[in-house]
Amino acid sequence: MSDFIAHSEKLGVAFKNLDLLIEALTHRSYLNENRTSSGSHNERLEFLGDAVLELAVTHFLFTKFPNKPEGDLTAYRAALVNTYSLAETAEGLGVNDMLLLSKGEKKDTGRARQIILANAFEAILGAVYLDQGYEAAEKFVAANLYPKIDLVLKNRTWQDAKSQFQEVAQDKKSTTPTYKTLSETGPDHDKQFTVGVFLADTEVARGDGKSKQEAEQAAAQAALDRID
Repeated sequence: MSDFIAHSEKLGVAFKNLDLLIEALTHRSYLNENRTSSGSHNERLEFLGDAVLELAVTHFLFTKFPNKPEGDLTAYRAALVNTYSLAETAEGLGVNDMLLLSKGEKKDTGRARQIILANAFEAILGAVYLDQGYEAAEKFVAANLYPKIDLVLKNRTWQDAKSQFQEVAQDKKSTTPTYKTLSETGPDHDKQFTVGVFLADTEVARGDGKSKQEAEQAAAQAALDRID
């Protein structure tokens, strides 16, 4: 139990019921590999935490930006609570080292680990809510997510990559980017697309994805990275 007490302290939350934190940090794969364990995995807490997170962030943005329209507030919220943002926040809290995972899941990196970390953040929030109520849960969100809004606005991460690159291209080159599918591989249930983004006839960058839309966003982000 001492490890979880230390985890609780690192998260800045003094849990009354430490079992809630243990559940929040338990991935389904761990229980599948350790069938003698009597605990529960974190998916139900994640479901609850997701709802708490949406309410807290929505109220924060509604109050902070009284003159912004609904569309902008929705975009700001999406930038704050997307998988990358939550995973980054969870990693900063040290959640990566707290998680109970199967041996296989421990080896995962990249997007797969980001999803696990983001889900764990929501599960921890759900655990805080059950343990201490909404006020404590909102305080946890305020400490860990609200400060990121300034960076979201500065870096325009509330816009998707295609929108950002279109603005840059029109501003610097007076040209609207076009996207072309360069390749399409794999069976119908597991397609992989490669898309190139072009300014006039010049290919600027390319990206991959499981859909054309995902590949276009990846290509646009690669183009933005090249410009930076």
